[in-house]
Amino acid sequence: MTAPLHDTSAETAPVDPALGDGSTDKAIEGRSLGRIAWNRLKRDKLALTGGIVVLVLIAVAVFAPLIVGLLGHPPDQHHEDKIDPLFQTPIGALGGISGEHLLGIEPSTGRDIFSRIVYGARVSLLVGFLSAMVAVVVGTVLGALAGYFGGWLDAAISRVMDMLLAFPQLLFIISLISVVPNQMFGLTGTGVRLTVMILVIGFFGWPYIGRIVRGQTLSLREREYVEAARSLGAGRRYILFKELLPNLIAPITVYTTLMIPTNILTEAALSFLGVGVKPPTASWGQMLSQAVRYYEADPMFMVVPGVAIFITVLSFNLFGDGVRDALDPKGTR
Repeated sequence: MTAPLHDTSAETAPVDPALGDGSTDKAIEGRSLGRIAWNRLKRDKLALTGGIVVLVLIAVAVFAPLIVGLLGHPPDQHHEDKIDPLFQTPIGALGGISGEHLLGIEPSTGRDIFSRIVYGARVSLLVGFLSAMVAVVVGTVLGALAGYFGGWLDAAISRVMDMLLAFPQLLFIISLISVVPNQMFGLTGTGVRLTVMILVIGFFGWPYIGRIVRGQTLSLREREYVEAARSLGAGRRYILFKELLPNLIAPITVYTTLMIPTNILTEAALSFLGVGVKPPTASWGQMLSQAVRYYEADPMFMVVPGVAIFITVLSFNLFGDGVRDALDPKGTR
């Protein structure tokens, strides 16, 4: 008896019908919109880098006491012994940077800059995120109502948007905080100013996202699936929340990621002008304002908070651009 010309074990081996052919499964495997967006985002290295930096900043803000306890000093602790009594500048090179003070110390007071940068991240991110959430909630609700119902309601909401977009937001916040009482909403001092900034920035920010949501709703309400739901007897509430709102998540997400860095810059500008958080609460804008008096003798005091603001805003913008490209159905990446 002669041996077979080839091995037939692969041909005679039983095949589990539940598993099927792997190549066939990969060829016909469907992908959700979320998975397609994630695959696009993974290929955008700049966006991923920005997202990682954003996550690190959030972790720094959340675990600020732990980080300062390990690597720094209490943010309000003074170190006058490390300040030159004649010039009121830090003793040592680069603003007093050393193993004990990683980013140096403040002129005049001797407070640890590293600790104040870490705690300042809390203020910036808190105002940035919460004011964006206020704008998103108000803008989404009013924009969707204006786009879906149309008529006099659309005209009224659109005119309010136009009025708020033309209003001098920064000047209004400065004048409002100047007259706001020191105690309000059960809060005092810095808590009152933070609350007012979050509410006012969010209130003046909702028309931007409201216009986007209104435009998308005007387009979506004429789609076939909306007409089908309406013909089957679906009510307005069902169509708004079940048919339209899920399709608005992508533009809302994109605009939110781009709105947060703008809010962070607004908070820094207000603190720089002296109408943000009250001292001794740490704020990046407040540190820049104080550094103006010492930038010639101690430039590091201005460089460090400036770089912190730059990195934060740049990271959010890169991540927001990447999210926008990933969620764009016409994108090719």
